[in-house]
Amino acid sequence: MVPRYARPQMSAIWEAEARYRIWFEIEAHATTKLGQLGVVPESAGKALWDWWNTNPVIDVEAIDAIEAVTKHDVIAFLTWVSEQVGEEARFMHQGMTSSDVLDTTLAIQLARASDILLEDLDLLLAALKNRAEEHKYTPTIGRSHGIHAEPVTFGLKLAQAYAEFKRCRQRLVNARAEIATCAISGAVGTFANIDPAVEAHVAERLGLAVEPVSTQVIPRDRHAMYFATLAVIAGSIERLAVEIRHLQRTEVLEAEEYFSPGQKGSSAMPHKRNPILTENLTGQARMIRAYALPALENVALWHERDISHSSVERFIGPDATITLDFALARLTGVVDKLLVYPERMQANLDRMGGLVHSQRVLLALTQAGVSREDAYAIVQRNAMKVWESDGRLSLLQLLKDDSQVTAALSDKELEEKFDLDYHFREVDTIFARVFD
Repeated sequence: MVPRYARPQMSAIWEAEARYRIWFEIEAHATTKLGQLGVVPESAGKALWDWWNTNPVIDVEAIDAIEAVTKHDVIAFLTWVSEQVGEEARFMHQGMTSSDVLDTTLAIQLARASDILLEDLDLLLAALKNRAEEHKYTPTIGRSHGIHAEPVTFGLKLAQAYAEFKRCRQRLVNARAEIATCAISGAVGTFANIDPAVEAHVAERLGLAVEPVSTQVIPRDRHAMYFATLAVIAGSIERLAVEIRHLQRTEVLEAEEYFSPGQKGSSAMPHKRNPILTENLTGQARMIRAYALPALENVALWHERDISHSSVERFIGPDATITLDFALARLTGVVDKLLVYPERMQANLDRMGGLVHSQRVLLALTQAGVSREDAYAIVQRNAMKVWESDGRLSLLQLLKDDSQVTAALSDKELEEKFDLDYHFREVDTIFARVFD
């Protein structure tokens, strides 16, 4: 985790003290249920909670010192808690294995991380909707292959991003539900030394679902799907970031990141206003996507368990969620403050002498009785003259001067095909689909 790209609320989920607190709750809830079942004295669970309710400080350094000797983190933790609670603590961890604690804890951490990410997505969706409504009818050029295609509105560009992130949100809801599972099933998952009722009790208390069948670990296909979902969200972040970066290019300059007073763009060139935030988002998206591959590779563990997944998850759990949290917040800020230049959009629309209306003329000629092949050739012939003049010639005027065109269409009919508003007649329909 890089502190530069971390926010406190998400980072706190992954701190050692927070992890140990979850470990204690799992152990204490399990011990309480074991007491109710008569496996251990009921006083054992009470002793644990009595100590806990005094608001104890988790001594991370002391636990780490014990682990330096035991070379086992869960045993180190249990040893330290026993030192604090006393004799009754010996009943902790009855019939359990380390993965019961570790996997259930990871499920809780990822679920809590998901809740923050869902809040982040809600804020981003609100920003996108606000700016989409603002620019619902702001004309701009649509591009395919980076080349002028046909007119769209800037609001439609943002509506598309809204719809995409809305899908991302639903995917994360599903991924959260899939990852939030509890396993307290003992060595190799057979419940030989612990009653399934303990697992059900811990799951209920911690807001998790019961893992239907575990081995000694929760199956890692769940985690693979979770991190793959984060990767898809990162891909959507980069998609919008790249769009903004292209729109900020000097030759385009239809929109740009907010440039604050006193901000500097270059150590060498005082004139520079660079899209640093969206470039940074592109880099962060690459990292988040990279975490999906090791999560997929973690699925294939040996038999009932190995720990080849463990070190991987110590990296990717914190790094993927912390980075995505930061990226979503940053993107929301970019959208909120994005500078939009409608005049430049219109100028770019007009730059190529009306070429953006070529399809309407093509269709009109076919409807007037000209074959599609001939109509395409006629329009393309005139369009290439405009292209080669770098927009100095007018497609409309060239068509009016072309006898093959005027034999089929009048000047008035041609002029109607160059109406910009025609392209926006279904904007309301699209917005209704996206936002209703």
